Amino acid sequence: MPQVVIYPKEAATLTGNSYEAGKRLLQRIRTRLGKDARAYVSLGEFCQYTGLPEREVSAALNER
Repeated sequence: MPQVVIYPKEAATLTGNSYEAGKRLLQRIRTRLGKDARAYVSLGEFCQYTGLPEREVSAALNER
């Protein structure tokens, strides 16, 4: 089953940053979208915010 949620460690790996930077990035996405601080960030939301192609991000997450 394909992954649909992005976690801080994955955000960090995908962007080449630290775990803490991954947490901050996801929190900025939640703030921009008006989500609760503990809400999940979907693959589509992450890609829309970062400008990364959804197909490539999905492939990178699912090949692990």
